[in-house]
Amino acid sequence: MAYQTFRQEYLQVPPVTRAYTTACVLTTAAVQLELITPFQLYFNPELIFKHFQIWRLITNYLFFGPVGFNFLFNMIFLYRYCRMLEEGSFRGRTADFVFMFLFGGLLMTLFGLFVNLVFLGQAFTIMLVYVWSRRNPYVRMNFFGLLIFQAPFLPWVLMGFSLLLGNSIIVDLLGIAVGHIYFFLEDVFPNQPGGGRLLRTPSILKAIFDTPEDDPNYNPLPEERPGGFAWGEGQRLGG
Repeated sequence: MAYQTFRQEYLQVPPVTRAYTTACVLTTAAVQLELITPFQLYFNPELIFKHFQIWRLITNYLFFGPVGFNFLFNMIFLYRYCRMLEEGSFRGRTADFVFMFLFGGLLMTLFGLFVNLVFLGQAFTIMLVYVWSRRNPYVRMNFFGLLIFQAPFLPWVLMGFSLLLGNSIIVDLLGIAVGHIYFFLEDVFPNQPGGGRLLRTPSILKAIFDTPEDDPNYNPLPEERPGGFAWGEGQRLGG
């Protein structure tokens, strides 16, 4: 019974979030079981480009360290904000979400050539948090019951928290920088005078990940509509 419940909940997680978080958990489990070591996973340009260990371009985003507070903290934030993006502003646009992953990962990898970071998963999480926070500017956040602030400040609060824990803020700054570049090119620049859309999802990704749109001329019977019958349109409270 518990297995069936877990399976149903698991399958309800949107596909990109489900795939990425599962890969991260399985990679960490494999390291804990000593099936692989972090030395086989970390980002090393020389091993990638001279010894053709191409898998490191992906695996360095999948390992967040041994199981502990830092791992759980990162997994919670990764799952939460990745899912909220996929079910929110990327709802019905899986190909665009995958393209954001590819664009952010490529840019972060290029920046990673110039900073001393061997695992980029935490920076990638901050990128997701940044994009979500900028697209939800009026959401009020409560950080451990200590701070109340608007969503756009969340990445900076996390950076301050990392600083208090004695961690390097280079990770957070990298995630914020890449997240801002994506947000600017996707959400800001196209709406500026003389601006335009520079980021376009390749048609091959749309063909793979996006399902065909429903027939716009199809009018379902009342009993086929959500809730059975149309009782009236909803609206926001106070609207």
